[in-house]
Amino acid sequence: MAGNHTWITEVTLLGFQVDRALELVLFGLFSLFYTITLLGNGVILGLICLDSRLHTPMYFFLSHLAIIDTSYASSNVPKMLANLVSQKRTISFVPCIMQMFLYLAFAHTECLILVVMSYDRFMAICHPLHYTVIMSWKLCTFLVITSWAFSFILALVHLVLTLRLPFYGPHEIHHFFCEILSVLKLACADTRLNQLVIFASCVFILVGPLCLVVVSYMRILFAILRIQSGEGRRKAFSTCSSHLCVVGLFFGSAIVMYMAPRSRHPEEQQKILSLFYSLFNPMLNPLIYSLRNAEVKGALRRALCKERPL
Repeated sequence: MAGNHTWITEVTLLGFQVDRALELVLFGLFSLFYTITLLGNGVILGLICLDSRLHTPMYFFLSHLAIIDTSYASSNVPKMLANLVSQKRTISFVPCIMQMFLYLAFAHTECLILVVMSYDRFMAICHPLHYTVIMSWKLCTFLVITSWAFSFILALVHLVLTLRLPFYGPHEIHHFFCEILSVLKLACADTRLNQLVIFASCVFILVGPLCLVVVSYMRILFAILRIQSGEGRRKAFSTCSSHLCVVGLFFGSAIVMYMAPRSRHPEEQQKILSLFYSLFNPMLNPLIYSLRNAEVKGALRRALCKERPL
């Protein structure tokens, strides 16, 4: 039967179906957000690399979060911006599938890195005397490599399961990039296995890690309340509240998108929630960590004052 059909070679990304004037406004707004994302994460990464006071496990993990956010945004935002100013909104099928793969890989990695960061804060606050021994550079490197490797392997599983499906049409994706749920709607076959694997992955990569983060921060909260020094409590709350903001934004939007019941307008819901992943979270993460973290602000001041003449 497949001999009577031809696989699609390109698809159309419908994106935001609004009038031309609003498209230009969105282009300007999203371009600004993307620029802030690149600059913010670049500054965070640069400060961590250049300032020896930030060469600690916490900022080692934060540097990887900055790399993930930059890569995450760059995997789909440029194409979205191009489509906003172009009448031709097509993308070849192979780049579309690669975009889907990278989106999943970076999303999974961010989930695991956020869990690792919560474990680091748990050890620093609840077991400060053993922190330097337990959170050795060997363990930190192992946790980061494992997070990256496992995430890309899991994304590869989704990729293989997607490529086994026949794609003969339709040729339109109701999204601004090749998000996996939208891509599966193009398949001319039963996608229940793919949907099942996606749901199982969400349980494993979202619900499980979120439970670990919640348990960690409950114990951290009890530990902070036992701190006698007001300055110590303030510093601990400042560090942990930054991480909790990032975790809430990321896990909250992910769970609503992939595990909550579908709304009356699922395509529009997916687009809005995907903006949190693709644009808002990567932009807000460096702002949250820099504005809420005294050490990062101190490193930025030292970097700005280093070249000033006495």
